[in-house]
Amino acid sequence: MQLAGGAAALLLTYVARRFHYEIDQLRAGDLTGFAATVAAGPAYESNYRSGTALAIRPHAYPSGVRGGFYPQELVVIRDILAELAGTVAWGGDFDQPKESHFEIAYQPGHPSLDAAVRRIDGTASAGTVDAFRPAGRTRAKQFERTNK
Repeated sequence: MQLAGGAAALLLTYVARRFHYEIDQLRAGDLTGFAATVAAGPAYESNYRSGTALAIRPHAYPSGVRGGFYPQELVVIRDILAELAGTVAWGGDFDQPKESHFEIAYQPGHPSLDAAVRRIDGTASAGTVDAFRPAGRTRAKQFERTNK
């Protein structure tokens, strides 16, 4: 899978790692990053052309469909998004949803991107985060309300 370099690659790879360890094991072909051509669709699809978006199992969670994740999986997704403090947006929150889609929410060089990278760099690795801890649940719920 190809992604843009720097913060975009680090943050999106972190999303994929946490998905792999906390939601379901990823296999070859489950991830899509950079795509030179993108079929006509929602505007957010263009982020694949810049390498600033990642699709996890796009055929399992297609565009226009909600409800592909179990409630406990949504807890993990919300925890990831809250931990990254809005630097990564999830397609499940979009008007035209695509639950497989994760994208960088800021322009390159935005200070929030560097802050998110610092937050995850040198801290607990994916697989050691407990998305169900009370403080994490509270943070994720607050983040969800403010970012929908």
